[in-house]
Amino acid sequence: MADESNDVSGSLTGAGAGAGAGAGAGAGAEGGVAALVMSNLDRKITDDFSQYTVRKDLVSEVKGNALVPSYVLEYLLSKYATTTDQESINAGVKRVRDILADNYVHREEANLIQSKIREKGRYQVIDKVQVALNEKLDRYEATFENLGISRVVVDSITVDKNPKLLVTGIWCMCTLVYAYSGDRDEVPWRLHRLMPVQMSHDDRENYLAMRAKFTAGEWIDLLMQSVGFNPDLFGDRAKLLHLVRMIPFVERNYNLIELGPKGTGKSHIYSEFSPHGMLISGGEVTAAKLFVNNANKQIGLVGYWDTVAFDEFAGKAKKADKALVDIMKNYMANKSFSRGTNVMQAEASMVFVGNTSHNVPYMLKNSDLFEELPVQYHDPAFLDRIHYYLPGWEFEQIRTEMFTSGYGFVVDYLAEILHNLRNVDYGSAFEKYFKLSPSLSTRDKDGVRKTFSGLMKLIYPSGQATAEQMEPLLRCAIEGRKRVKDQLCRIDSTMTAVDFSYTRAGSVEPVAVHVLEEDDYPELYWRGGYDEAGERDEAASGAVVSAVFANDADGLGAEKADSVTDTVPAGDSNGSVDGKPAAPVGVTRKADSANGAEAVPSVPAAAAHESASLSAPARVPSLSPIERAAAAAKEGHIEFAESQRGATYNKLFGSYVAGAKHITLKDPYIRLPYQIRNLAEFLETVFTYTDRSDEVHVHLITGCDEEYADRQIDNLNQVQATFGTLGITLTYEFSDTGHDRSIVTDTGWRVALGRGLDIYQRYSDNDWLNPLTRQQKLRRVKEFSVVYQRK
Repeated sequence: MADESNDVSGSLTGAGAGAGAGAGAGAGAEGGVAALVMSNLDRKITDDFSQYTVRKDLVSEVKGNALVPSYVLEYLLSKYATTTDQESINAGVKRVRDILADNYVHREEANLIQSKIREKGRYQVIDKVQVALNEKLDRYEATFENLGISRVVVDSITVDKNPKLLVTGIWCMCTLVYAYSGDRDEVPWRLHRLMPVQMSHDDRENYLAMRAKFTAGEWIDLLMQSVGFNPDLFGDRAKLLHLVRMIPFVERNYNLIELGPKGTGKSHIYSEFSPHGMLISGGEVTAAKLFVNNANKQIGLVGYWDTVAFDEFAGKAKKADKALVDIMKNYMANKSFSRGTNVMQAEASMVFVGNTSHNVPYMLKNSDLFEELPVQYHDPAFLDRIHYYLPGWEFEQIRTEMFTSGYGFVVDYLAEILHNLRNVDYGSAFEKYFKLSPSLSTRDKDGVRKTFSGLMKLIYPSGQATAEQMEPLLRCAIEGRKRVKDQLCRIDSTMTAVDFSYTRAGSVEPVAVHVLEEDDYPELYWRGGYDEAGERDEAASGAVVSAVFANDADGLGAEKADSVTDTVPAGDSNGSVDGKPAAPVGVTRKADSANGAEAVPSVPAAAAHESASLSAPARVPSLSPIERAAAAAKEGHIEFAESQRGATYNKLFGSYVAGAKHITLKDPYIRLPYQIRNLAEFLETVFTYTDRSDEVHVHLITGCDEEYADRQIDNLNQVQATFGTLGITLTYEFSDTGHDRSIVTDTGWRVALGRGLDIYQRYSDNDWLNPLTRQQKLRRVKEFSVVYQRK
C-alpha cells in the first residue's frame, strides 16, 4: 500500500491553530523565532484581520535557500502561523520549514525526490508546473520545472480550472504517484492531486468592512507592511509612490514605466507579490509569447495574467522586433491586438522597469528621462501610451532596516482582493470636487483617471473619500502623466506642451502640478523654455550657480562657499588676517596660535568678492563657480601641526578636483568604518565641486585585511550605491603592494597625501549631537602635509 505520510495537502486546507497547538510544546525553546514587540497598528491588524495576516519577518525565517516567491511561503505560513501567540508561531514556522525540507524540490535534489516517489509510491512536492497539449496523443502533459520530469498526464478538468498552467506555469502543491507499467511510451509518474498556491475566494465584503475601522494613514501603513516595508522609514510621498507600483494589479490595462538606479526594488513586487503577476525579461519576449501564437491560436501572457512586467527593459543596445512594438502600441491604446485575421482583447496591465546609467541632471542636460530605452521603444507613439512614469531615482537603495517585522496581509489574500477590484472603476470619482485643465489631451486625461482610480481602490476601496482625501491622489496621478508628456515634448518637437493643472469646485483659479525634477533643476528641465508664469531664463541664468552657492546649504552653498571665501575674512578686501598678509595661493604657514589664522589654500580676495556677487541676477559670470574654483588651484605644499583645527577636505582638495571627470584615489587604508567615512566625505567634496549635470568616475585603490574584508566590501558597495545616484561613479580595487597616497585627476593635478585621507584625530562619531560629526573644520588633526603638483 502506498505510504501517505508525506501527503500534507489535507492538513494545509485546515486551520493553523490545531497544528500550532499540537506541535507547540517545544517550539518556543531554543531555535524559535524572536518575539515581536507589537505596535498599536500590529494589534489592530491582528484583531481585525486575524485570519489573513502574518508576521512579515517570518518569510525570511523559513525561506532558507528555497527559490520560491514570497507569496508561496506566506501561503504556507497563513495555514500555520497567523497567530500572535509566540509558541504557536514557533510551531508554525517549524512546520513550514519541515514542509519545505520534505516537499520543496531543489533542482540538485531532483533525483533524490524521484527516488522517494518511487520507493514510497506517492509523494507530495512543491514545484512550478507547466502544462502543454500533446496533439498526437490528444492529452495534456505536465512538466515539473525543478523535479525535472515531463509528460505527466493531466486531466482536462484540472486544466480548465487552472488555465495559467498552459502559459508559463504556476506554483503548485502536487501529489505524484509512481505506477510503472512497462510500456516504454509511458512515463511512470501519475498526477494524483494538484493544488495551486493561491486563494480562490473573493473576500471583498469583509475586506471593505474592515477597512472602515482604519484611518487612511493606518491603511497605507498596513499596505506598506503587507509588501514587506517598515512604514516608519518612509515619508508620505515615498509611501504613495510605493503604492503606485501596485496599481497594475488593481487596474485593468494600466501602462506603467519605472526607470532609475539599480537596487531599489523595481522588479521585486512583480515577481514576489502576486500569483496574478508575471515578470519576464524584456529581451526574451516575442509576439507569440505575449499576444497569440498564430500556429496554434493560443493566446499569450496578456490573456492570463493581470500584470505582465518587463524586467531589464532599458538598454540602448537592445533590439526589439518592430512588429512586436506595433502590436504593443495598439494593445496599450485600444486593449486589443490583431494576429492574423482575428482581433482579440485582453486586460493585462503592462509594466516596464529598467535601470538608468546616469543621474537625473545629466539626462536632463544631455537627452531626456527615457534615454535608456532601446531605440524601437524610444518612440513618441509608444511612449504616449504610458499612463505613469514612476521616478525610480526617488526610491532609496534597499537596506535591511527597511523591512518590517510587523504584521501585514498575507500577500496572496491581498492579491486576490486587488484582482477582484479590477472590476471597479473610480476614474471619475474626483470630478465632483475637481476639474482637469481643458488643455489636456484624451490620453493625458485617461492616464490621470486610471492612476487616480488605482490609488482610490488601494486606499479607499469603497470609493468614498472627501475632497481633501482625494486631492493628494489626484496630484500624484497628474504628476506621473506630466512626467511622460514633458519628456515627449523634448523627443518630438511637434508635440505641444500642455497645462497640467486642475481647478477646485467653486473656484476658477488653476492649481498647477509640477514634477520634482522641474523644481529641482529648472535650468535643465526647461532648457530656456517657458512655463505658465513666463520665462525661466532668470532661473537658468544661475544654472550651475544654483548648485554651487544658492540652494545647497550643506554643499556648495556652505562648504563650497567656505572653500572659496572663508580663508579671507569678511570685510577685509586686502585678503589679510588681523592685518597680516594672507598666505600665497598654494603656500601655507602654520596656524598662528595667537590669531588662529588657517593653513589652507586660498583664493585672492578679488575672486572671493566676485564669487559673492554671483547672487546679483543682472550679472552673467564669464566663468562658472566650478571653473573659478579650478582656476584657483596652484602648485605648492601645505602643512598642518598636530591638534590644529580648520582643515576640511573642501579646502584641501576642492579646487584640485573641481571639474574633473576622472579621479584616482590611492590610499591603502580605506578599510575600517571610520576610514570608509573619510572616503564618503571625500566623495562629498567631489560632488560639491562638480557641476550637478556632470558625472565623475572616482577609482579607489586601497588595501584589504582578510579579517575585515567582507565588512569592507559591504561598506564600499554601500558608498558606491549611495553616491551613484548623485552622479559619482565609484569603482575600487585592492592592492597590497602600493603604499603611495595620492589623488590624481584628468585635469592634470597630482595631490600627494602624506597621511592619505586619515588626517583627523579620533572623536566620538557615533554621537550625532556632536558637531564634529558634521563639521570637519571643528576637528583636530594629526600632523600631516599635502603637496600639489601639475602633471
